[in-house]
Amino acid sequence: MSDRYGRDVLSADPHAPRVRSVPLVPAESGLVVECVSSGWCGAVVGTEKGSEGWAVVLEDRHGVRRPFLMQAAAFLLDGEAVTLVRPEVAAPRTPRRSASGSIAVENHRAVVARASRIWVEGKHDAELVEKVWGHDLRVEGVVVEPLHGADDLVERVRDFEPGPRRRLGVLLDHLVPGSKESRIADAVRREHGPHVVVLGHPYVDVWQAIRPQVLGIEAWPVVPKGTPWKEGVLSALGRPHRTADDVAEGWRWLLGHVRTYADLEPSLLGRVEELIDAVTAHGTL
Repeated sequence: MSDRYGRDVLSADPHAPRVRSVPLVPAESGLVVECVSSGWCGAVVGTEKGSEGWAVVLEDRHGVRRPFLMQAAAFLLDGEAVTLVRPEVAAPRTPRRSASGSIAVENHRAVVARASRIWVEGKHDAELVEKVWGHDLRVEGVVVEPLHGADDLVERVRDFEPGPRRRLGVLLDHLVPGSKESRIADAVRREHGPHVVVLGHPYVDVWQAIRPQVLGIEAWPVVPKGTPWKEGVLSALGRPHRTADDVAEGWRWLLGHVRTYADLEPSLLGRVEELIDAVTAHGTL
């Protein structure tokens, strides 16, 4: 039957021979090709940029090298026509960083924990240190343990029996001149000498070591005297605060805002880094 509407003059001729597309092949080193126009056959040894564009350099079996413009020359690869193009240049791989800002150790195998330890005052302190410095601690084989209060620190350090290969680092809350914590720290230093280092941050609680801007506020709320600090903070922030479960949930909410060391105050960052160095012998006690 004839086409009653006639052939669309804008469409391709269905009877015209199909043109095969020529595949693009990266000019990888060692690839053996033949230049169609000259018959030169050789292995790719590189590419170079000249005044007329990019050229592929081929080396024949006698070791003679010759450049061919990739845009102008046609090549045969295993008898099939191809167009050579520059191979993709991989971007320099940026070392992955851990949450603490250190270069992450890839494919790290677990190591036996050191006898040395880092002690922090409570569970929340330990969880915050783990979130930011966990990778570094596992690489070094250092375990962080919560004290659940510093009142009996002198006796606990005595029981630990610190020594050259059994170092101890302690991180205390509210370590400011004249505080109970500062007196405890002085007593530990006097009794146990060079194998124990006691450091601390100035905050009432480690919660305050999280930068308030991370939570979308300018400063931590001021809690009235006589009000438990954590409950008072959660209340001021509009969070549930009446039960122990409320406080635990409030801490999980706070910790969820911490991604890297940049979310913490420098006064905590420096102390934790110093403790890690001290118990791994990278620093001086």
